Amino acid sequence: MTDNTCVKNGLAARMAARIKAGGPISAGAFMNEALFDPREGFYATKDPIGAGEDFITAPEISQIFGELTGLWLAGCWHNMGRPNPVRLIELGPGRGTMMKDILRAARAVPEFAAALDITLVEASPALMTVQAGRLADAPCPVGWVSALESAPKGPALIIGNEFLDCLPVRQFVRHEEAWHERLVGLGDDGHFDFVRSAAPASALELDMIPPSLRDAKDGEIAECRPAIDSIIDHLAIRFKAAPGAALFIDYGPMNSETGDTLQAITAHKKVDPLAAPGTADITARVDFAQIAHQGRAAGLACAGPVTQGNWLKKLGLEYRAADLMRKNPDQKARLARQVHRLTDRDEMGDLFKVIALYGKGQPAPEGF
Repeated sequence: MTDNTCVKNGLAARMAARIKAGGPISAGAFMNEALFDPREGFYATKDPIGAGEDFITAPEISQIFGELTGLWLAGCWHNMGRPNPVRLIELGPGRGTMMKDILRAARAVPEFAAALDITLVEASPALMTVQAGRLADAPCPVGWVSALESAPKGPALIIGNEFLDCLPVRQFVRHEEAWHERLVGLGDDGHFDFVRSAAPASALELDMIPPSLRDAKDGEIAECRPAIDSIIDHLAIRFKAAPGAALFIDYGPMNSETGDTLQAITAHKKVDPLAAPGTADITARVDFAQIAHQGRAAGLACAGPVTQGNWLKKLGLEYRAADLMRKNPDQKARLARQVHRLTDRDEMGDLFKVIALYGKGQPAPEGF
């Protein structure tokens, strides 16, 4: 049994009542409620990003990350035939830091900067307020939508940094040579606990499990994200109607692997993901091999995955850092620490991967 704290907050009480009334729920449903409940969900009620908050993302570590991403986007725009306007759509834009750095870099390509029309896909009212303040002086239109499908049509550049890991994950456990969904129920003491579905997974559910994992040993866990399938389907339709490219950066393995990767973070420390929903960020690693497989199956071209460290170095991170050090010699040590954290194998460099999906017929993007 998972050792978690007693149900205390209102969200937990409502979720417990739901389980009592209707039975165990999927890990994805639990995760979705914990993160996005409009009254007490983690993202709906607070700004969790930053060194003093719950976690810190690459754009918050160094301006170079967003600047290089901006130049990468300018290269993709050129490959797409330099459309004007071009929709720059960011999924889960955090505090708006990366977008602000992208716009700074875009000034180096004036025609690209002039073509931009920005849409931020955000579910958190708290973060929307932060983003609006950060981008108040943006030199181009900025709008907000709650879902990618609601973004304006037309040629598009789509980016998602640490977005996919927050999408609800479903878990399946191998038991007696069959797959059963791993659900969240209530123990005798009223605590949230993982339980196994009585019935084996349906044929449709089995299709969600990566083919390379389907013959796993008893007790092993496979994870999948139906929402990623929907995103890829949307990209395929969108990029068939108009040129486009999508870039995703997140943590996870190159190849599909079994394992329970559901985790929760509060104040930079891991906590029980089932304890006190709404008070901690819940994520799970991203299966990049499956994204590549699904993208190609949907008719998209795919570049990567590659490690974040290699991608940034190919885009010129070390040269940009050296230039900033030359202009700001008193910041040399701080900049060196930033580069180390973004690219070192023991930091974010190997843990985070980068993948691009784009319309067939377009030149391959840089960095891969």
